Amino acid sequence: MKSKRRILREKVLQILYAFEMQGSGLTDIMNFQLTDIKKEEDLLFINGLVNYVIANRDKLNEIIKQRLVNWDVSRIAVIDRLLLQIGIAELLSAEDIPTKVTINETIEIAKEYSTAKSGRFLNGILDAVLIELKKDGKIKKVGRGLIENTLHKNSD
Repeated sequence: MKSKRRILREKVLQILYAFEMQGSGLTDIMNFQLTDIKKEEDLLFINGLVNYVIANRDKLNEIIKQRLVNWDVSRIAVIDRLLLQIGIAELLSAEDIPTKVTINETIEIAKEYSTAKSGRFLNGILDAVLIELKKDGKIKKVGRGLIENTLHKNSD
């Protein structure tokens, strides 16, 4: 059985995919996709990620582009690009979610929604992005999000 957060992340992917395909109508897409989501905290999680990805699309694509060798962001499969954007957005904005959880969840969703090779591709990109973000001091985690960071605090 899928975790609640996995279902919410899949909703984010579905909303962003529909928005990508239509190019407009985000409010209608969200209203349609979120009819079964009742809890305020779940709606906040979804809205936060969707809005972060849309507002920072160029920045997220630039982060992805820096990790690609002889490849252009536009050539990445739409689902994989969206999953990378969601994963990086969550790394940067979800202070209470451990980075390892974000990366693992992104890979698991890719297994269901993308190709067999997508998981490895996404893992490689997200791991490289995470190393860079940590080095630049851009990962800010609190509460549960600190779980894996406690081991790395003294290595800076």
